[in-house]
Amino acid sequence: MDVRMGVRVEGVVQGVGFRPFVHGLATGLGLSGLVGNDAAGVFIEVEGAPDEIGRFLDGLRTRPPRLAVVDRLTTRRLDVRGRAGFTIVGSDASGERRALVPWDSATCDDCLREMRDPADRRYGYPFVNCTNCGPRFTIVKDVPYDRPNTTMAGFAMCGACAAEYADPADRRFHAQPVCCPACGPSLTLHVPAAEPDAACDPLTAARGLLAAGAVLAVKGLGGYHLAVRAASGSAVAALRARKHREDKPFAVMVPDLAAARSLCALSGAEEALLTGPRRPIVLARRRPDAALADAVAAGGRHLGLMLPYTPLHHLLVTEPVVLTSGNVSDEPIAHRDAEALERLGGIADGFLLHDRPIHTRTDDSVVRVFQGRTLPVRRSRGYTPEPLPIPEGRPVLACGAELKNTFCLTRDGRAFLSHHIGDLENYETLRAFEEGIAHFRRLFDIVPEIIAHDPHPEYLSTKYALDLELPSIAVQHHHAHIASCLADNGAPGPVIGVAFDGTGYGTDGTLWGGEFLVADLRGFERAGHLAPVPMPGGAAAIREPWRMAAAYGVPEDLPVAGRPSWPTVVEMARRRVNAPLTSSMGRLFDAVAAVLGVRDRVNYEGQAAIELEQRADPSEGAAYSAAITGSAPFTVAGSDLLNAAVTDLRAKVPVSAIAARFHNGIAALVVDAASRIRERTGLATVALSGGVFQNMLLLERTASGLTAAGFDVLTHHRVPPNDGGISLGQAAVATTRQRPQ
Repeated sequence: MDVRMGVRVEGVVQGVGFRPFVHGLATGLGLSGLVGNDAAGVFIEVEGAPDEIGRFLDGLRTRPPRLAVVDRLTTRRLDVRGRAGFTIVGSDASGERRALVPWDSATCDDCLREMRDPADRRYGYPFVNCTNCGPRFTIVKDVPYDRPNTTMAGFAMCGACAAEYADPADRRFHAQPVCCPACGPSLTLHVPAAEPDAACDPLTAARGLLAAGAVLAVKGLGGYHLAVRAASGSAVAALRARKHREDKPFAVMVPDLAAARSLCALSGAEEALLTGPRRPIVLARRRPDAALADAVAAGGRHLGLMLPYTPLHHLLVTEPVVLTSGNVSDEPIAHRDAEALERLGGIADGFLLHDRPIHTRTDDSVVRVFQGRTLPVRRSRGYTPEPLPIPEGRPVLACGAELKNTFCLTRDGRAFLSHHIGDLENYETLRAFEEGIAHFRRLFDIVPEIIAHDPHPEYLSTKYALDLELPSIAVQHHHAHIASCLADNGAPGPVIGVAFDGTGYGTDGTLWGGEFLVADLRGFERAGHLAPVPMPGGAAAIREPWRMAAAYGVPEDLPVAGRPSWPTVVEMARRRVNAPLTSSMGRLFDAVAAVLGVRDRVNYEGQAAIELEQRADPSEGAAYSAAITGSAPFTVAGSDLLNAAVTDLRAKVPVSAIAARFHNGIAALVVDAASRIRERTGLATVALSGGVFQNMLLLERTASGLTAAGFDVLTHHRVPPNDGGISLGQAAVATTRQRPQ
C-alpha cells in the first residue's frame, strides 16, 4: 500500500541544485509528489511504496548535491492523494526564515569546459555558472534564494537561458545567476589616461595592460582586486608604493596547479584546498627558485597562492599575478563601482569592470595546513556564511574584537560567523561592520536578545554593543579565544587554555597576552601568565619593537640600544609613565626580534614575530628555559628567554639558531606550565589559541611536545586562532551562560 510523507530539509539546500536533485531522485524511484523552497529550507511531499520512500530519504541524507549540506531532515505522515508525477512548485517566502544561504563556489569543471569550447554559446563568457558553482552569498539580498532576491534581478533571461532554468534535467535548473552573453553581465575596460575604444575587447586589453607592467583593478566576486605581473619587479614596486603597503607579502594567483607547483612545494592537503570549490589563499612553502619578483614576498619562506575561482579569473590570468585586495592599506575592500573608481584612482592604471552588482563585500579567505587539517587565518569568501554548531539558547549577537573583526549571530544551535570585516579603526570599516550585521539579521531572521562583547571600553565594537540597550555580557578577550577553540572543536571543556597574542584587556585592568587558563564555555580561572612588563609609549611599543627590548632591560651596549631615545624609553618603563603593564607573548616576540636585528620597526601587525619565525632554523633542537614561580596564578619569566638570546648573541651564535631556541623554549614552557596545571586540576586537554599560534613552527613544537607529555591537544580548524575567531568565542560563552549550571 502506498504512503505519502511530508519531508522538511534544512541546511544549505537553496541555490545548490537541491530541488532538481530531489526531482531526479523521486522520479528515478517512481515516486510522485512535489518539492519547493520556502523561508525555512526545502519542503517535499512524496508518495509511493514504503520501501522506495525509504530509499528516497536515504538518498537525501547520503547523496546530496556537491554544494549542499543537510543539517536536519524531518518527516510526517500525510493523507495519500493518488496523484501521478513529481513537480517542482513555486517558492513560498512566508513564515519564519531558517533557510541557509550558500557560500560562493569556484567555477565547476562542466562550466569551464563550456567556456573553453568554441562551439558552445558561452565560449569565452566570464560569467558562466550553474547550480554547482558561481556567486551566491555575495549577490544575495534576501531569502528565499530566488533570482528576484539577488543582484541578478536586473538581468532578464533570454529564451535559451530560460529554457535551461525551467528544465529539471538541466544542471542550470533554477540556478539563480544563470545567464549568457545575450542576457547576462558584461565587461568593460576603463583606462583613465586613454580615450574609450568601443572596438576594444576588454579582456584582451586588460591582459595587455598587465603584460605592459600596469596596475589593473579587477572587479571580482566579493570586491575589487589590484593585479600586476608577479614576475615584474617594477610593477610590484609600483603597486606597493601606490597602495602604501611597504612590506606585507602579496598573494599570487596562478593559472593552474602546475604553475602553483613551480612556485611552492605543496602537500596533498594544500593541493586539495587550492583546487577545491572554496578556493582560499593557501600559505605554502615557497621554492627557492620560484620565478617571482623579490618584492612579492621579500625574504619569506612561505607564499600565499590561489587558483582562479571565477570564469573571469580563468580568462584573465595566463601567468602568475599578484592579486591583492582593492584598497589603500587599512581600508575595507572596495566593492561598488563608483567608490572603486574614486578610491583606487590613484593606484590603478586601468579598471576591468562588469555590471553585476556586488551586494556584500567579501575578502579572499586565507588558510594554512597543520597536521593535514585546515588552519584558517582569515575566514571569508568560500566559507561565509556556512554556520557552525553552537549550544542552543536565546539569540546572541557577538560583536568581536577591534582588530581582524568579525561578528557572530546565533540561533537554534547555529552560529553564523561573518566574513572578515577588518580593523575597526576608521569610519568605512565601522560602516561595513554595521551593514554586515543588518544584512545577516535580515538573511537569517535573527533578532538578538543578548549582546556579547569585549570588555575593552575603547573598542568600537564594544561601544556599538553597549549602544544597543540590550542585556549584554562582557567576555574577557583570552577567555573568548579559548572558547572559540572549544566551539571550533565541539568541546565543552574544561580545558587548560593557552592564549598567546598581542594584547587583550585583562580583568585587572592590565594588558594580557601570555595566558594560561583553566576554562570552559562558561567561565575561566587565570592559572598563570608571563610576568608583566611595561609597554613604553603604549601603542608606540607595538609599532617599534625595540621599545619592548628596552622595557625587558636589554643592555645598552647592544646595537639595538644604539639610538638617542633609548635612555628616555628605559626611564619611561622604569617610572611607568605612559607605559601600561602587559603580559603579552606577542610583545616578547617583538623584543627578541629587535635584539636579534630582525625588526625594530613594523609596518603591519605581527611583522616582527613573522620575520623571527622565518629566520629560525627548524633543524635546531636546543631550547631556552624560563623559570615558573608561584601558584594560582603562577608567573613565567619571559625575561629568561630574552636574556638567553642576548647571551648567545654575544657568543656569536647564528641568529637562525637563537631564533629557533627561543621558539623551542616557548614550546617547552607551555608543556611545563600545562603539566603544573594538570597536577593541580587533573585536566589533560590543552586548547591552543590566539594570534601567536599562527606561527607554524611554534604550533608544531608546542603541539608535539604536549602530545609527547600525554596531553590531548585542541587547535583551530574552522575559525582563525587570531581575533577573527573572537566573536564565535563570545557567542559560545554568552549562549552557555544562559543555561542553568
